[in-house]
Amino acid sequence: MKFTLQAQDKLSKARAGEMETAHGTIQTPIFMPVGTAATVKAVHMHELVNDIQAQIILGNTYHLYLRPGLDVLHKAGGLHKFNNWSGPILTDSGGYQVYSLTEVRKIKEEGVTFRSHVDGSKHLFTPENVMDTQRIIGADIIMAFDECTPYPCDYNYARRSLDMTHRWLKRCCDRFDSTAPLYGYDQTLFPIVQGSVYKDLRAKSAEVIASFEREGNAIGGLSVGEPAHEMYAMTEVVTQILPEHKPRYLMGVGTPVNILENIALGIDMFDCVMPTRNARNGMLFTKEGIINIKNKKWADDFSPIEANSDLLVDQIHSKAYLRHLIRSQEILGAQIASLHNLHFYLWLVTQAREKIIDGTFYAWKEKMVKVLDQRL
Repeated sequence: MKFTLQAQDKLSKARAGEMETAHGTIQTPIFMPVGTAATVKAVHMHELVNDIQAQIILGNTYHLYLRPGLDVLHKAGGLHKFNNWSGPILTDSGGYQVYSLTEVRKIKEEGVTFRSHVDGSKHLFTPENVMDTQRIIGADIIMAFDECTPYPCDYNYARRSLDMTHRWLKRCCDRFDSTAPLYGYDQTLFPIVQGSVYKDLRAKSAEVIASFEREGNAIGGLSVGEPAHEMYAMTEVVTQILPEHKPRYLMGVGTPVNILENIALGIDMFDCVMPTRNARNGMLFTKEGIINIKNKKWADDFSPIEANSDLLVDQIHSKAYLRHLIRSQEILGAQIASLHNLHFYLWLVTQAREKIIDGTFYAWKEKMVKVLDQRL
């Protein structure tokens, strides 16, 4: 993987860059639609390419390991062949999903023992076998195995967890570097900064992660319930330490405002289930603010879903019609709303990139964050 910085905002740390991978080039800042189980929910591959213009999607190691399973993925020739997505893919390591299984997992130095949410069967994730699993999945960018601490988190627990995450990272790198890709193209390993909401732990972790000198770096353990100002403070600490010439990925973030504020702090890559999950519940993100399409005020509003959008479904369907579909729990409602929200997220980061390049990002960002959070 090769990363090239192309522009830097003068009033913030926002950057525009380009990442070259075996499956295509990614222009940053970028948002990655989440394809947890080999699919971005309710969205066809041709819509991801043509309507949303996604440049990279995310897959989840935990879910893919359980279903369809490694044997199927290996026989298919990897996830790209299995789901027929020809662009770049990033896989997370399963650390966050294991963290969320509080009642059915045990964390030890060896790794994490957990029970499947599908059938209750018992499994073990270690730094080594998670590297092997992501080799089989075949993502272009794979993530180190870490422990994602909860919020709030006791300082001493966060410190011990951080030290273990760093020891796990060494094991991940050793395994990754001693094995080869399975499908004839290179893969890249990103370490993950942890440390909860403690500045000294975040700084320590960023220094350790940077010392491994991988091609990119990630920041985890945020957007897990902490206030937004804590997220921004931790991101700022970390981006001051992580090398400028490598991409920075903030995992699991977030709202449109979160994304703009973190771009201003020097983040290049984002993913989040919010645009698709909220879409299925009737929440639409627009250039004027947030719409809860279930509200009665939209029942007889026959205007386009978003008039100034270049997405076809936004123009040909009305708010009243989409409200009817969502309230009736029609599958088409989830499809239209998901397309809309993902299209908006990709529009937002594309606009941010253009503003960084033309030197107007900071003023534009300050104006947009006041608009995007308002409820319509």
